[in-house]
Amino acid sequence: MALHYHCRHCGVKVGSIDKMTVSSEQLGFDHLTDEERQEMITYQQNGDIQIKTICEDCHDALNRYPEFHQYESFIQ
Repeated sequence: MALHYHCRHCGVKVGSIDKMTVSSEQLGFDHLTDEERQEMITYQQNGDIQIKTICEDCHDALNRYPEFHQYESFIQ
């Protein structure tokens, strides 16, 4: 079982944690609302967990162009 982080906007793989030696509290999942958890965390059939995050490039673009927040995907 592993955690895989992908950018919610451009889909790039941000990183992975292969060993499940961390708790959901250590990962900060306990700070998410139920709605945020449903939106951001997906459980795969093989036991892996996929987490939607924001990569540095998309984060920078959102800071430069705040109107991009209204779009699910703004990278062409």
